[in-house]
Amino acid sequence: MKIQILGSGCPRCKQVETNAREAVKNLNIEAVIEKITDINQIIDFGVTATPALAVDGDVKFSGRIPSVEEIERIIT
Repeated sequence: MKIQILGSGCPRCKQVETNAREAVKNLNIEAVIEKITDINQIIDFGVTATPALAVDGDVKFSGRIPSVEEIERIIT
C-alpha cells in the first residue's frame, strides 16, 4: 500500500503525515508513506486544496486534516 501526502510541507501537511504514520502503526500494516510537494504532481492528482491524502493513487481527503481514525477506516 502506498499512502501519499500532497502539500507544500506546511504544518497542516505535516500533521496529515503524522496521523497517517500513527494509523499505519496502530493497524500494524506495511505501507510506504510518500510526501509529494511538487505543485505539478499535486495538480495531476486533481487536488485543488491541500493538504490531501491519497491511497494507492486515489485521493481520499483534500483540504482538511483527517483524523487517525478516519485514515484507519480508509486503509482497512
